[in-house]
Amino acid sequence: MKRSVLVCALVGVLVGCASTPEEQKPAETVDIKPSVSQPTQPSKPSTDPRAGVSKPQTVGGDPLAALKDPSNILSRRSIYFDYDQFTVKEEFKPVVSAHARFLSQQRSMRVTVQGNTDERGSREYNLALGQRRADAVKQMMTLLGAPAGQIETISFGEEKPRTQGSTEQAWAENRRADIVYQGE
Repeated sequence: MKRSVLVCALVGVLVGCASTPEEQKPAETVDIKPSVSQPTQPSKPSTDPRAGVSKPQTVGGDPLAALKDPSNILSRRSIYFDYDQFTVKEEFKPVVSAHARFLSQQRSMRVTVQGNTDERGSREYNLALGQRRADAVKQMMTLLGAPAGQIETISFGEEKPRTQGSTEQAWAENRRADIVYQGE
């Protein structure tokens, strides 16, 4: 029941945002500097999933180069979640959208979406929550045009924390799904 409500809500949001812009404006570049103490997040959440998203491009014919270019949204690979949640937040929808578009253009590329949690909760609960987070990112990517066969999901639960510690900052950094491309 929860899953069908989530799917309906996600489809409703995507349909509501499906208008075509009148003119293409150049995308803004986002200066992304990872912080040890806080998750990498945009400073101002956008309500438009296409905001700040440029068309994924390859650099010099190498698709992996675009993934490593810090000025390209594709270099952002972590989707952060609220405590005990697996809904993709508005501020991360442009990132998921850019990766979905990239995968639809690069049919030979494969990704693994790795779901992670903080240390709170039982091992079994955290594995299940991590899987739901990874599946939520995959579902959004496929709804945005990425072929499902190019995306694998896995949960690490609390087993692969990015930050050690039992503080809210450490927990926030560990509540994530990471998009990892094959061949990196």
